[in-house]
Amino acid sequence: MATQTYSVNYSTRVDKVGTRPRIASAVRAVVAVIITIITLIPVVWIGLTAFKSQADAVSVPPKVFFQPELSGFVNLFTSRRQISAEETEQLRARTDLNWIEQVALSKGEVILGQSKFFGQLINSVIIAGASTIISVVFAVLSAYAFSRFDVPGKDDLLFFILSQRMLPAVVVTVPIFLMYTQLGLRDTHLGMILLYTSFNLSFAVWLLKGFIDEIPREYEEAALVDGYTRLQAFRKVVLPQAVTGIAATTVFSFIFAWNEYAFALMLTAETARTAPPEIPLILGAGGIEWSTIAAGSLIFLIPVVIVTFALRQHLLRGVTFGAIRKG
Repeated sequence: MATQTYSVNYSTRVDKVGTRPRIASAVRAVVAVIITIITLIPVVWIGLTAFKSQADAVSVPPKVFFQPELSGFVNLFTSRRQISAEETEQLRARTDLNWIEQVALSKGEVILGQSKFFGQLINSVIIAGASTIISVVFAVLSAYAFSRFDVPGKDDLLFFILSQRMLPAVVVTVPIFLMYTQLGLRDTHLGMILLYTSFNLSFAVWLLKGFIDEIPREYEEAALVDGYTRLQAFRKVVLPQAVTGIAATTVFSFIFAWNEYAFALMLTAETARTAPPEIPLILGAGGIEWSTIAAGSLIFLIPVVIVTFALRQHLLRGVTFGAIRKG
């Protein structure tokens, strides 16, 4: 009888202990879902606004249900002019108009050509992509050297590297503007790539050093004993184990270069102007075209989403610094 009572009490305690983690997991899941919804509300609203007409975009109260249209995207990628009622009727009679011209015509406008936004979007891809690749490549080499070799003044050098990210952009914009003007680098792709690389490099070195520190030295030592050179051991042993860190660093570096606003606004004008400074300046014939700005913002999100999803398998492990752990 005593044994039966003990068994019942023990089973009850086990059930209670097993229930607590499930309740905690459920609470965490609910909190995560709530945070995700709150975070995605602005993105969803931008997506909705991108497909609204100008009247629906500025309506009060805001419209959730509306007739979608593509005028925001047409306005984003084309330059147009207002036309008279007579010209509108003449153009309506034509049968060779494509859908883009028809969308513009429905607003009483005619398309003159391509806008600057497409070229600025290409500039963003070139500058952000090149600076990310260069900074990650140099950061991997630098982080490996700091992690594996006795570099004189290592701690001071690491602090000096990181201190470059401590200065706000507005503090160094004027000196860089004057320097770039003297060197002929202002409003050039090369100048922006070098600038973004220098700012990304400090962050990338610190981030990658943490990942490489977690890779056991015994792997390289075993490779060296087997006859590998130091470079071969680095390429065939360290790099495959550091993929998670490289992926995480790539995403963060690309996001910084892709979203950077202050330097792009001050140091570019036409040739190397990227998309971030231009999107808020989009104006229409009757004021600010919020649907066009939303369309530009939505398109601007796509490359970041593509890069993040392409590296998502490594990124989830990389952001937790879980590259490898010694047993």
